[in-house]
Amino acid sequence: MILKEQMLLVEQVQLAPRIFSMILQGEMVSEMRIGQFIHIRVPNDAMLLRRPISISEIDYGRSQCRIIYRVEGLGTDVFSNMVAGDYLDVMGPLGNGFEIDFLKDGDAILIIGGGIGVPPLVEVAKQAAKRGAKVTSVIGFATKEAVILEEELAQYGSVQVTTDDGSYGIKGSVATVVEQLTNDFSAIYSCGAPGMMKYVDQRFQDHPHAYLSLEARMACGMGACYACVVKPKGGQEHENKRVCKEGPVFETGSLVL
Repeated sequence: MILKEQMLLVEQVQLAPRIFSMILQGEMVSEMRIGQFIHIRVPNDAMLLRRPISISEIDYGRSQCRIIYRVEGLGTDVFSNMVAGDYLDVMGPLGNGFEIDFLKDGDAILIIGGGIGVPPLVEVAKQAAKRGAKVTSVIGFATKEAVILEEELAQYGSVQVTTDDGSYGIKGSVATVVEQLTNDFSAIYSCGAPGMMKYVDQRFQDHPHAYLSLEARMACGMGACYACVVKPKGGQEHENKRVCKEGPVFETGSLVL
């Protein structure tokens, strides 16, 4: 069910340069599922389009969710200057999320995240761990100053961090670590930049439970405007999938990336 609500801003903190964490409270939280996103109106009449932001964590008991975003332009800059007690016009939850229902106690899962793509994977780790899954996370960033959510993910399993410049963790991309892993993972969950998604898609294209969460520029966020389309493999020339509607989560091997 898609809802529209004035959600209360409970807390906002800065995690890293240009990266902010918000906790929002509202009835909409009861409808949220891992991997979905919300569409937030900028409280400025000059900015018509909402901003899509993935849901990082869900607290059903408190009716609160956590979102983590990067300041990219005027809209997200407005968000970064809001304070506890403010309200945001939110539409959601939107999109199809990650599948975890098939996980069993003792299953091993691999989480692969990069940069601002790490946030939606935290709730995956949390809910998978609750099911008894063994969680391994590999997260990559440009530099030490950009590293976020390592401690949160460490609550649910082992975490390895890579940085492009070697200023923290292992020097290189997430592939540097992933290629060394020998576990037989029951599921793969990933989100990150296009280059990373292409690597994960190719590396795990034949895996029965490997998932990509894609980032895309959106307009309506509900599938009506076709501004965020991707091409399915084996589809007709005119056939498209919408990141906001059929996604943002897709199975590996299902898209032309």
